Amino acid sequence: MGGDVGAAVVIPGAAIALSRHPDAEFLLFGDSAKIVPELDQHPRLKAVSRVIHTDVAVSMEDKPSQALRRGRKTSSMWLALEAVKKGEADVAVSAGNTGALVAMARFCLRMLEGIDRPALAAIWPTRRAKCVVLDLGATIGGDAHHLVALAAMGGALASVLFEKPRPTVGLLNIGVEEIKGHQEIREAGEMLRSMNLPQLDYIGFVEGDGIGKGEADVIVTEGFSGNIALKAAEGAVRQMMDLLRSAIKASWLAQIGYLLARGAFRVLREKIDPKNYNGSVVLGLNGIVVKSHGGSDAEGFARAVDVGYEMARFDLLTKINQTLNRDGGALAPAPVAQEAVS
Repeated sequence: MGGDVGAAVVIPGAAIALSRHPDAEFLLFGDSAKIVPELDQHPRLKAVSRVIHTDVAVSMEDKPSQALRRGRKTSSMWLALEAVKKGEADVAVSAGNTGALVAMARFCLRMLEGIDRPALAAIWPTRRAKCVVLDLGATIGGDAHHLVALAAMGGALASVLFEKPRPTVGLLNIGVEEIKGHQEIREAGEMLRSMNLPQLDYIGFVEGDGIGKGEADVIVTEGFSGNIALKAAEGAVRQMMDLLRSAIKASWLAQIGYLLARGAFRVLREKIDPKNYNGSVVLGLNGIVVKSHGGSDAEGFARAVDVGYEMARFDLLTKINQTLNRDGGALAPAPVAQEAVS
């Protein structure tokens, strides 16, 4: 029921995802009066779906604390998460309030052992291909242990998404030199080098422009910097497309040039279109939760479902536990961190 549109986008998006994953089944939580009319337009989806009615929905304006008080146990968001907890669903996908989703998921599903708080991880287009960036704003700040945990979880996610047994991992920093950056970043780098985790290849520090260059399969940063980097990149893409449209309209010669280069422009648009990279995974939980962008269209929501499907298919939680080296105790439990949720 969340997002800018709600069921009118979620249901068609689920139908698109079903066409790509015919073995999928869906539990649809929310107001049946809004869901059923949309579902009636997609017979194939209806045949493999079950609607669980609730008229309680978390609004996009609710603070996480408000959502927990008002929507716990009865909201569509909570019930979807609870279905994962009970084993009735493999993945929960929501386009709703991000802060509320992270807070509810943490409260309902609990954290993996050795992980003190969740992180938002998303796919980022690069010059080479794609990379995973985390944390994009689930929580703010982080000590060295938190950054190492992010590296381990991001490495597990990249190994699933990119089918790489040992993905490269870099720490986002203001320079590549070992003496630069905050103390916690330098300490995290030293820890990752000394631990030499077999499931990931730590390459050192990466500067901001290294994300787009594709210098690593995984870029790790705390949530404040990660969210700023994400919004800056999204703004840069929109600015570039606006400037390009203005330049094309400036003269008839430019319009002729556009017609001659339409194929190249189409490739560029597909490469940087945000809906093709929709679906942030909330990592660190005892369950798989995927956050779709609230303003995404049906195709974008389907991409978020695709991400969740792949996470379940390749057993992401097992890979994360393996990377955290549970038996060897590579990551000792961290002290309780601040409870800031974006």
